[in-house]
Amino acid sequence: MNTEYKYEDAIARLEYIAGQLEKGDLTLEEALSFFEEGIKLIKICSKILDEAEGKVQVLTKDLNGDFVIKDFDGGLETGE
Repeated sequence: MNTEYKYEDAIARLEYIAGQLEKGDLTLEEALSFFEEGIKLIKICSKILDEAEGKVQVLTKDLNGDFVIKDFDGGLETGE
């Protein structure tokens, strides 16, 4: 399996796989093969999203009115 998928490509492939599995006309071997590929693609998508989350930054203003770039904390306030 190519781990150099772009997120959009991996999602498109997952949608295709889901469609094939939903039809219900696959052999057991074909269904298992698609299922295994789908699991790998989910892991790839999860990794891509985790990496993207780590790169997200937020532009804010400090008390002096200067713009400051901070890492995005997922909306959690520190010190609560």
